[in-house]
Amino acid sequence: MTDSHDASATADLYPADRLTTACRAAAAAGLDALLISPGPDLRYLTGYHALPLERLTCLVCPAQGEPVLVVPALEKAAAEASPVGGLGVEIIGWAETDDPYALVADRLPARTTRVAVDDHMWAEKVLAFRAALPDAEQSLAGVVLRELRMRKSPAEVAALRRAGAAIDRVHRRIGEWLRPGRTEREVARDIADAIIEAGHATCDFVIVAAGPNGASPHHEVSDRVIRAGDPVVVDIGGTTADGYCSDSTRTYAVGEPDPDFRELYAVLRRAQQAQTEAVRPGLTARELDAIGRDIIEDAGYGEHFLHRTGHGIGLETHEEPYIVASSDRPLEPGMAFSIEPGIYLPGRFGARIEDIAVVTETGGERLNVTGRELVVLPT
Repeated sequence: MTDSHDASATADLYPADRLTTACRAAAAAGLDALLISPGPDLRYLTGYHALPLERLTCLVCPAQGEPVLVVPALEKAAAEASPVGGLGVEIIGWAETDDPYALVADRLPARTTRVAVDDHMWAEKVLAFRAALPDAEQSLAGVVLRELRMRKSPAEVAALRRAGAAIDRVHRRIGEWLRPGRTEREVARDIADAIIEAGHATCDFVIVAAGPNGASPHHEVSDRVIRAGDPVVVDIGGTTADGYCSDSTRTYAVGEPDPDFRELYAVLRRAQQAQTEAVRPGLTARELDAIGRDIIEDAGYGEHFLHRTGHGIGLETHEEPYIVASSDRPLEPGMAFSIEPGIYLPGRFGARIEDIAVVTETGGERLNVTGRELVVLPT
């Protein structure tokens, strides 16, 4: 991952023109300004991975005029050292006795009537801005920014490709830890360490769901002891130093599983493969969801596919676009998302296969390249 930290790579990943694009998008939406707090939107626009603190950090993106970043004085040096320091953005440090909300209000036009706040802004800060800007209607900045963020640049796709390769390295090692007699929690701890070793900056989640626990899509790890014959769903992900996320699920069997499980898994694999191979520009999210869902329903498991096919991924593990039956959004080049159908039989077992795919100009690319066959581990 060392190449992700040189200046040219950072400039490619967080280009300076994003701020201009965001300000223009705000104007087109009839907004006077975007108010962006620490989180993925701030990092997307500036490259600054700011700490979420009780003290206000806020990027002001006005529809007219120049952006400004307001930060606590004790965070100003960190902001200047981050990629935002190379964007030519004015950085204002506020002292402990200052009112940062009034400071932001003073940087906005006198007749500010509509502002959009970051989707992840803390409620206390939203309410403080409501008091500081009593004549301004508040809305969500995500309505504007998600349209920018969901179409990944080549540099972002490369970052997601690196994240995908890192999580693939972990899946290739699952056999080192997953065996009878160990608990889900013990296996999860080893996997969490391996996620960092593989090149992530943080481990974001580890699901190890053995036997009947696999029928719960978001099972939390438990002290259940893994037994011979158990199918085990392993869903793992982290965030790299670039800020981009990984997310991949494979289902394993510890020893020979129930024949019914093999039958279920064969259906799931066929559905997931058909969906990944179908990715192309112009296909709608609804149509992509239906490709796998129809296969699962035709095999008699329809009621046991409990969730959407997938979610977008980038600076967040879950973001737009969502691959769900209620969405007619056409897929476009640069969109990246998971394809993760699952089948869950309560009280028995479950299975899920998940890859990250990105839409290309002519089709799709699967960013997770480990095999999708059922891996049967020795007991």
